[in-house]
Order: sequence, then structure tokens, then C-alpha cells
Amino acid sequence: MVHAGPRSENLPPASPASEPDPSLVARLRAAGCVFAEDEALLLAAAVEGRADAASELERLVTRRVAGGPLEQVLGWAEFAGLRIVVEPGVFVPRRRTELLAAEAGRLASAVAGRPAVVVDLCCGAGAIGAAVVAAVEGAGGRVVLVAADIDPNAVRAARRNLEPLGALVVEGDLFDPLPADVRGRVDVLAVNAPYVPTAEIAMMPPEARDHEAHVALDGGDDGLDVHRRVAASAAEWLAPGGHLLVETSRGQAARTTAAVEAGGLETRVLRDDELDATVVVGRC
Repeated sequence: MVHAGPRSENLPPASPASEPDPSLVARLRAAGCVFAEDEALLLAAAVEGRADAASELERLVTRRVAGGPLEQVLGWAEFAGLRIVVEPGVFVPRRRTELLAAEAGRLASAVAGRPAVVVDLCCGAGAIGAAVVAAVEGAGGRVVLVAADIDPNAVRAARRNLEPLGALVVEGDLFDPLPADVRGRVDVLAVNAPYVPTAEIAMMPPEARDHEAHVALDGGDDGLDVHRRVAASAAEWLAPGGHLLVETSRGQAARTTAAVEAGGLETRVLRDDELDATVVVGRC
């Protein structure tokens, strides 16, 4: 059974087909898909023009009604107006993270006279990095982007999204794989690290807990283990005046802020009620 998961809020825009196939809509609705009509259009568009369209559509629909996240079934997610490649098992970017991405893009765009050095840490499929590059280049600037993740599947997806943009994508634990020549030079360190308490993962929607790598979800006993590790080391990687941005939850914001301040950074908190988004910003 498919349940309305965290990605129903950022359903990709449907293809402009006239009407979805009623039988396909019925199958999706019976499986619990809240946006069955839109999903039917997207799935049909994904196979349009293929010689094996009928069999491929059946394969995709079978995966979806079995509970696979729509974005993983389609192979892409919409994020900040961009199409981001996602693969099975890889964390699907959430709409709430657009708050962090927008602020990271604004800060990187403000770097004058040289390319902004940006690190997308715990990058997943690289959605934040891609959005920052789009924002900075759209403002006439340039970016040196490095993205890192510990999950090899995420790194593979991030390379598909970011290497065409000139980014370096590396695999490893937090700061360990970053090139030494960006130490002390990072203008924007954007971090969407896992922040779900371990005990709460079992209560997450099946689309997340059963189809995304737990390393992208599990933040330890109180959800903030990775935040503390990032905050403890961020200052040595940031340029003077550089910024750390960490996505967190409203209920965890005070503790994330305390960790960032303990790392020696000045803090402020951004919130967007419409996106249900909270970001702690630290300045070196």
C-alpha cells in the first residue's frame, strides 16, 4: 500500500497530456496515491515515444503501487525549478530544503571579485548544489562547488547531476574526503545532514523508511549527532565571513543553534512556515 509520504508536497509538474488513463488512475488510487491523476500523467509521460512503452509503463506502475517513491520510480525529482536525477535507495530532496538552497544561493551570489567556494555536505543527489549553481550563475557569478556524501549510491546520483556543472563530487564521511585546498576558503557550507532521531525512523512514511538509505535519515538518539560533528569542524573549513547553513526542525533548532555556537560561529535562524522549513545559519 502506498501512503501519502513526505514528497506529496513537491509532486513534480505533470506532463500537459489531456487526460490520464482512468484504469491507471484507479490502480494508483487503490494503492493509496493521493495525487493519482497527476501521477498517472507523469508515469505515462516517462515512457512516451518508447517502442516498449506499454511494458515499461506496467513496470513503473508496479513499482509505484508496491510503495516505491514516485521520484525514484520516475528517476527524477523537481527541486527549486530544476530536474534532479534520483536513483533507487537515494534520499529524495524535499521541498522544505528549498529554503536552505535559496539562502545558500543568495550568500554565494554576494561573493564579489572571484568565484564563490561552496560545499554541499551530505549532498544526497546534489539538489542543493545544483540550485546554488543555478542561482549564482543566474546572477552573473561563478561557483567552485564540491559535494560530498558517505552513501555511494547518492554519490553516483550526485555525479550525474553535478559533474556536468563542473563540480567535484567525492565520497566519504563528512569533511574527510574534501580536497585540502578548500580548507579555510569555503564561503558557503550547506548541510542537509540526517536529523531524525533513531527511534522515530520506524514512524516515518514507508516511502522514506523502506526506500531511502537510513544513513540519510538517522541522526542518532536525539537526531543531532551529525549536526554536532559538522558544527565542531565547520570553522576550520570556512573562509573569514563564510557561512554554515544547517537544515533542522523547529523543535530541534535551539539545540542545533547551540551546537553551531559551540563551534565558534555567530548564529541566526531562518523559518518558512509554508515550507515547514527551519535553517540555522552560522557566520565565521
